[in-house]
Amino acid sequence: MPYYSEELIEEICTANDIVDVISSYVHLQKKGSTHFGLCPFHNERTPSFSVSQSKQMYYCFGCGAGGSVITFLMQYENATFQETIETLAHRAGIELPKQELSGKARREADKRARLLEINKIAAKYFYAQLRTERGSVGMNYFANRGLDMETMKKFGLGYSNKFSNDLYQYLKQQGYEDEILKESGLITIDEKRGGYDKFWNRVMFPIMDVNHRVIGFGGRVMGEGEPKYLNSPETMIFNKSRNLYGLNLARSSKRPYILLCEGYMDVIALHQAGFDNAVASLGTAFTQGHATLLKRYTKEVYCTFDSDNAGIKAALRAIPILKEAGLITKIVSMKPYKDPDEFIKAEGNESYQRRIEEAQNSFMFEIEVLEQKYNLKDPESKTAFYNDIARKLLEFEEELERDNYIEAVAEKYQMGFDNLRKLVLHQGTKIGIVREVRQLKSGINEQKKKKKENGMKQSQKLMLTWLIEEPALFEKISPYLGPEDFTEKLYQQAAKVLFAQYQEGELNPAKIIHMFLEEEQQREIAELFNARLKEVTTQAEKEKALKETVIRLKENSISYRSKHLDATDMIGLQKLVADKKSMQQLYQLQFTLP
Repeated sequence: MPYYSEELIEEICTANDIVDVISSYVHLQKKGSTHFGLCPFHNERTPSFSVSQSKQMYYCFGCGAGGSVITFLMQYENATFQETIETLAHRAGIELPKQELSGKARREADKRARLLEINKIAAKYFYAQLRTERGSVGMNYFANRGLDMETMKKFGLGYSNKFSNDLYQYLKQQGYEDEILKESGLITIDEKRGGYDKFWNRVMFPIMDVNHRVIGFGGRVMGEGEPKYLNSPETMIFNKSRNLYGLNLARSSKRPYILLCEGYMDVIALHQAGFDNAVASLGTAFTQGHATLLKRYTKEVYCTFDSDNAGIKAALRAIPILKEAGLITKIVSMKPYKDPDEFIKAEGNESYQRRIEEAQNSFMFEIEVLEQKYNLKDPESKTAFYNDIARKLLEFEEELERDNYIEAVAEKYQMGFDNLRKLVLHQGTKIGIVREVRQLKSGINEQKKKKKENGMKQSQKLMLTWLIEEPALFEKISPYLGPEDFTEKLYQQAAKVLFAQYQEGELNPAKIIHMFLEEEQQREIAELFNARLKEVTTQAEKEKALKETVIRLKENSISYRSKHLDATDMIGLQKLVADKKSMQQLYQLQFTLP
């Protein structure tokens, strides 16, 4: 991936005013110094999505989405960082530098380019073959599966004819040598037989990456041959666990979720029926790589697998992987039909849409599958089932979430909430996972501790927001407060840059966002500079709140350093003593806002 300097990224951001860019996607209205609109990242009726021209940042007070102009385009367009930089550079008329590659890197890039060329040529060849007399067997197959010509064109469907060296001869005529053809995964080179095709007498499904480049193929045999389905082997450009069939199209869908299928034909049938958000794994089990890829484009995944035992097992394997990636997961029932293709042919699009709307919570689906192993009419078997449920409920670490699922399961199986909760706690105690929350001697429980911690985080956020919005405050607070007094690691990093920016004479919070690569960190940084103090309206109240916040941060900083200071750190110890002495002066100080 090309490297772009901080200076170039800053030039591109400066040339793309965030209000101008976002207003081309979201209707914004100016209120004071800030623009507001309906958040494009969650459903809302009252505008809570704010865009600040002075900060060059956006932040949604409803869902917490936030960042710079780069972050916005990456989220809205589901684009990579590089794609976003290229888009913004093009918009501003800025030419991006061409990267000079080393000899080895250039050879690797050239090889990748040639492999992509070969796959593209092969896709066109298969596409043309399907539309010849020899390809009529493939055309009849697709027609019998209910596909129209537009859909076949959209997915680039083709046919590899019965001659086992047909494609090989064609590619040789195009000037490609055996060595590169062997690496393409399309051709086998044998000393005795020479070169011959991997795919022959099969209908062909080109596999594309998210940028619509052909990286491999899937093929279904015509007739009784084996294997029934064959996929390209992994190559320099084709990794099965990092790509999904149909994602190049589904990434542009306006639907807020993705449908995860088992097979290519299910994906194609769903797209033809108007469900343009369907994808499938590439003839391999669903992996963490697939889940990570999906998370770039959605927050919700609906598994619409076959209704047979194999489909149920596939769903049970996928659910924990999707959850681990932080994706909301639901299960669409295909019963009494085998798969989405069969369901839509029998019941139609509207019925399938209703199945999506009625999709089952993935945990409840797992419980229903678990139930099939037990005879609930037998007391011993029923008890074993309940204990299994209890152990499974321990997967939820958050107590509130666990209680919500306990309530749902207890209602479904008429167990009683308290009974099931006690059983869960009992199972958790046995394996050392769950403890009942007990009141501490001091009368402060863990929840209150957490609330206190959250209050301190809020105070640190509030101070950083004030410093951005009222730069004159730097001079007033800097004798008492510095970056080291922000005890949250991320906040301290942001504070160090912010104080340095002030010294250099230019505050640029959007630039701070670009220092962090993780989307969650960017959101949190955006939140740092958009904190609000409720129920404070008058100047006197604001000044009082400011003083209290400075004192709170300094007291917390002293307490934190006292606990973590190395006994041999004499400089740190002297600073701590000096700070404690200065607190008396701080208590007497009167802060005035401009």
